[in-house]
Amino acid sequence: MDYPGNLFVVAAPSGAGKSSLVKALLELDARVQPSVSHTTRAPRGQEKHGREYFFISEPEFDAMIQADAFVEWATVHNHRYGTSKKAIEERMNQGADVILEIDFQGALQIKKVFANAISVFILPPSWEELRARLERRGEDSSEIIELRLKNAAIEVAQVHQFDFVIINELFDRALFDLKAIVHSQRLKFLAQRRVRAETFKALRIP
Repeated sequence: MDYPGNLFVVAAPSGAGKSSLVKALLELDARVQPSVSHTTRAPRGQEKHGREYFFISEPEFDAMIQADAFVEWATVHNHRYGTSKKAIEERMNQGADVILEIDFQGALQIKKVFANAISVFILPPSWEELRARLERRGEDSSEIIELRLKNAAIEVAQVHQFDFVIINELFDRALFDLKAIVHSQRLKFLAQRRVRAETFKALRIP
């Protein structure tokens, strides 16, 4: 189905800067709206229910699976995360560009449901820098950091399956690249014909 809005799916290993880049994009571009996922993990820091995630219990998550409410769901770092298909469709039908932060498993599942979704993978500049960023966050124990690095190696190996790749070495440059990807999708023929229908009609373009 061709929706008025675009769906951007952004994946990255933990610590690569995915959340910071998406947050900065949302502050700069009012046409982009976040897709809020459901998760069974507890809130971190200043996170709020319904803003960063919908924090739900394991039984509630199971009920949503049974109701086929998720377009995708996966277990990441011993917690489950899921994306509501209805929530994405409603926003895109309203003409919004929806951006979704997700793990690589979920990104590939979403591409099967939303064939026109644009997938973006954020890479760190090196393994050493990724470790340093995880340590600077100060949120995880050394054991959890090692688990995240182990998982990161698996995730990075899937980068070839994504449409775009951004190396987050310098934040401003990476943000420019993400903005460029979003803007380029709005300039595609079908998107322009949809948004500028009157101009196309005046120019007699079918």
